[in-house]
Order: sequence, then structure tokens, then C-alpha cells
Amino acid sequence: MDNIGSKDSKLKIEEEENNDIKIQVWKYIFGFVEMAVIKCAIELKIGDTIEAHGGLMTLTELSSSLNCSPLLLHRILRFLIHRGIFKEEPTKSYAQTPMSRLLTSSGAHSLAPMHVLESSHVMLAPWHNLSAYLKANDGGSQPFEMAHGKDLWRYCAANSSHNKVMNEGMASFARVVIVPAVLERCGGVFEGVGSLVDVGGGNGSCLSVLVKAFPWIRGINFDLPHVVSVSQEYEGVRHVGGNMFDFVPKADAAFIMNALHDWDDEDCIKILKNCKEAIPEKTGKVIIVEVVIDEKDESMVSDIRLMLDMIMMAHTIKGKERTREEWAYVLQEAGFSRHTITPTSTIQSIIQGFV
Repeated sequence: MDNIGSKDSKLKIEEEENNDIKIQVWKYIFGFVEMAVIKCAIELKIGDTIEAHGGLMTLTELSSSLNCSPLLLHRILRFLIHRGIFKEEPTKSYAQTPMSRLLTSSGAHSLAPMHVLESSHVMLAPWHNLSAYLKANDGGSQPFEMAHGKDLWRYCAANSSHNKVMNEGMASFARVVIVPAVLERCGGVFEGVGSLVDVGGGNGSCLSVLVKAFPWIRGINFDLPHVVSVSQEYEGVRHVGGNMFDFVPKADAAFIMNALHDWDDEDCIKILKNCKEAIPEKTGKVIIVEVVIDEKDESMVSDIRLMLDMIMMAHTIKGKERTREEWAYVLQEAGFSRHTITPTSTIQSIIQGFV
């Protein structure tokens, strides 16, 4: 009887484990739903509307303000509340949460532009070409080019609307997530830096935050001409158009954030060599803000880093997130004598390369 009971118990455990696995697979199958529903909430401006009405709204009030079906809106809100995005008060009113505030479509602390970018049809289409790209054994076009006939950078140059979405999305990610983490943990890296060139700095909003935090810095925002030509003016920041593969403007230090991961090692080394030529021979340094992959780390943060590596594969020409060893290689090949890596409170680290 004991053996029978033991077998039954073992079978029950195996059955529960199989059910858990199936549920996990279902979540992968329907993983796109969360992105799509959050995009819907951003487009409807649910969070903005609740905030504008004092932070609490009933379903009737909200549906009336948004000109939406109350029955459909209730189902959208039920889904989002289950994920901690919005909450329902005992008064049957809806309110914001810290997560929903990050996804409002306006405000200095909004990540909505980044979500709008990644959920756009332009950025989603390349994912359908991922397997074809792998089968080509690096001999064919990359997924973005397969989908749109040109790479991401040429597409942005030719499509002003997506270029705007791209710049706003990347700027929000930098402004809300990366720069605060850099200032919190690594503000000391900017001590003694009189001039700083932000290589691939986008619209300059990131550099403007650094210059405001460290007012002794003269900022040079360096990016492609079609990017800087539509950038607003910031105090202490000068926009310069050009190509980082050709040159980098002279400065005490070069700052590169989320740009080197867009390129393979050969191109990465070329960019870093141009940075090295732009900074003083004895005191110059390059300050890199990028992901550092740790293949042994099984944390949620590490999982996001691996997701970003997949995004590089889908959206760039041989771009990738790098391990410590891979960062050491490109910095050494570019002529930097030593480097340090300092983790931050977010997914990126600060990598300093010294001449």
C-alpha cells in the first residue's frame, strides 16, 4: 500500500509540474497581449485623463471623457489592474499606480514614448524575419532591412515621422531610466571634465540633464545631421551634425550611451578609435553607458539584458549586447590602456576607457 501511495503522490507532483509548464507556455504564446493592451491605454490617454481629473474617476466618468464603450473599457482596465497598472478603489473609482504613471503619454518621467516606439508596426515587422536571418548564416539582409528595404538608420533618415518616434522613445529611456542611475551611482566620473561630447546623443535631452547636474561641463551633442537639425536648443549644449564613423568633435571626454551595442566589433572599434582621437592624449577618457551581459546571472535584470540582445539582433546590423570579456576586447583593440566597469541601479553599467 505504501508503494502505491508513493506512486500516486509522485504522479500528482508530475501532473502539477506539467500543468505549470503548460501555463508558462501559454504566457509565452500570448506574450504580445500585454504590449498591445498597454499601447491601447497610452493611445487612449487613460492615465493622463485620470490625472487631469484629480486622480480618481468612475468608469462612467472615464468612458465619457474618453468617448469609449464602458463595457470594453472595463475589460481593458480589469486586465491592466491585474498587472498593477492602475488600481480600483473601494469607491469603485479608478486611480493611478507608480507603474501607470510611468506609462502616461506626457510628463518628464514618462516611458510611454519608448513603448510607442517598440510597439510600432515599424519595429514589430522585423521580428517576423528572425528565423530567415539565422538561416542566412550572416550572408543576407538583417531582419529590419528584410522588412523595410533599408536599415534602421537610413529608414529614419527617409521617414521623418518614425525618426521623431525613434528620437522621443530613446530620449525618454535615457532621461527616465539611465541618466538618473548614472547620476545616483557614478556622478564622480564627470569630475574634472570641462567639455563632454555625447556621441550619438540623439536630440540632446540626455546631455542637457548632465550639463544641468554638472554646470561646469560644456556639452557637445553629436549625431547625424537629420537628427540634430530637428533638436531643440538646450542651455550649455551645442549641436553638431556628423558621422561618428568619420570623426568625433574634440572634447575632454567622450560620452556614449546605448550606441555601441548597435554595431559589430569592427565598427565598434572604429567608433572608439575616433573617440580616442578626439580626447586629450594623457587625461582623456571615454565614458560608455551600456549593458554588460553576465551569462551566469539568472536575475530578472539579467533577463531584460538578454531581451535587449534579441532586440539588437532584430533591429540592427550585427549589433549585440556584450560581456565583460567582449568589452575588454573592443576597448583594447581601440587603443585604450585600461578600463573599469561599474554597475548602476538599472540594467546598464558605466564603462570607462582610459587613454
